Amino acid sequence: MSRRTAHKPAPVGTDWELWSTTGRLVVTEPDALEAARAIVDEETMAVELASSRFRDDSELAAFRGRAIEAAPISATLAALIRAALMAAELTDGAVDPTLGTAMDAIGYDRDIRLVLDDDGPVRAIASTRPGWRYLHLDGQLLTVPSGLVLDLGATAKAVAADRAAARVASELGVGALVSLGGDVATAGATPDGGWQVTVQDLPGDPSGQISVQGGTAIATSSTQRRSWRRGQAIVHHIIDPVTGTSAPSIWRSATVAGPSCLVANALSTAAIVWGARAPQRLTEHRLPARLVSADGSVIVLGGWPAEEGSTEWEVWR
Repeated sequence: MSRRTAHKPAPVGTDWELWSTTGRLVVTEPDALEAARAIVDEETMAVELASSRFRDDSELAAFRGRAIEAAPISATLAALIRAALMAAELTDGAVDPTLGTAMDAIGYDRDIRLVLDDDGPVRAIASTRPGWRYLHLDGQLLTVPSGLVLDLGATAKAVAADRAAARVASELGVGALVSLGGDVATAGATPDGGWQVTVQDLPGDPSGQISVQGGTAIATSSTQRRSWRRGQAIVHHIIDPVTGTSAPSIWRSATVAGPSCLVANALSTAAIVWGARAPQRLTEHRLPARLVSADGSVIVLGGWPAEEGSTEWEVWR
């Protein structure tokens, strides 16, 4: 008598527009997709209402432009600020959540779809001390001195992906992949062959595909996708906290794999800010990473799989 092997359904997914980018959800059990999408929508909306710079009714908007002294904030906003401070600590301040004023100065003061090329000047805002060091969070009591404007955009999206994937896996008992723009979080069961993730910033850029196990996160930061003209310069949304202006575009994109989207995003964003120092700095963190330079050449390090045309950092340096 032959034994019939149970058929394992293939993962199913859905895509949608979110925050001027693309959201993607994939689950290992087709029957769980609708409920999983509801969880992701709930998590992303909670993060948006807490931290959006572009919504007048967000919790963060209520604090904009004024000093805050031990003000009570929601658990969600507190978690997002705590995550942002962790990212700042991890990157030695290369990722700083107090760059809202600098973002406004380069024209990123509204949804990216509404940012237009502008002939206005590009203003440098030099700072002798990182702004994040002035923030104080005691439980859910927040203190921000006058002159600092919070921008949680980079880390908040990563936290949303982490939280959504974890909730889907925990509450529905399935494997989940949640991608919010360049931030990919996975949790729960791993499909046969692993989660397949294609890493490519823009069409025409070098493309690579990797397979990861559940619980692995991947984040890509780019100088290309959110860029526009200010005066004679092309600027982008990744700010160097030292100058207050867009970091030099030494890398088209930086991708890092890590234990969470928050960690991976912090380091991929920092890699853009670190510029030529990025390979060495990323090596210190011992995580797989992939850098695409301005001329399109690819550098891999930390065990990132080699791909056609790529150069391993140990050889490249």
